[in-house]
Amino acid sequence: MHAMTTPSTSSRKTLRTPLGRLLRSARSEHGQATVEIAFASVVLFCFVIGIMQVSRGIYVYNFVSEAAREAARYAMVRGSTSCANTPSLTNCNTSSSTNIQTYVQGRNYPGMVSSSLTATATYLCASASQPTTWSTCTTNPHNAPGNVVKVVVSYPFTLSVPFYSGASFTVSSTSQMVITQ
Repeated sequence: MHAMTTPSTSSRKTLRTPLGRLLRSARSEHGQATVEIAFASVVLFCFVIGIMQVSRGIYVYNFVSEAAREAARYAMVRGSTSCANTPSLTNCNTSSSTNIQTYVQGRNYPGMVSSSLTATATYLCASASQPTTWSTCTTNPHNAPGNVVKVVVSYPFTLSVPFYSGASFTVSSTSQMVITQ
């Protein structure tokens, strides 16, 4: 036959000590750590995704400014005398805005939608008076050596951050160079 045992006085004293109260309170806060981790994870993931989106924006700006430089260079070497000076040059003397737009979109920058890139070229002529000022060319050929080609490349960038509906803005860059041939 088993005799019923009662807790000893030493085990009862343990429950009344600070350690016993800590053990009792730890049992009553069983799911609290899970909730705290869930809230902290949401904040952490939003922060990480935000950093990724800002990095993506810097990446897009870098390629837009590269596209502007490349487009200005493309137009600079295809001036009105480029066919005579460089007979092996492809698409010589074809630096219209449409050709520059086609050139920029044909670069196929990774991670960007090429058809969304827009390039606009403006040709500037120097004034005859001193100090020299630059204004939009009205004379033909507008792409004569010594004139300036100014290319503006734009790309729509959509920010994708959790809990924030996609903000969209246009990233653009301008480059200008003197036409050499």
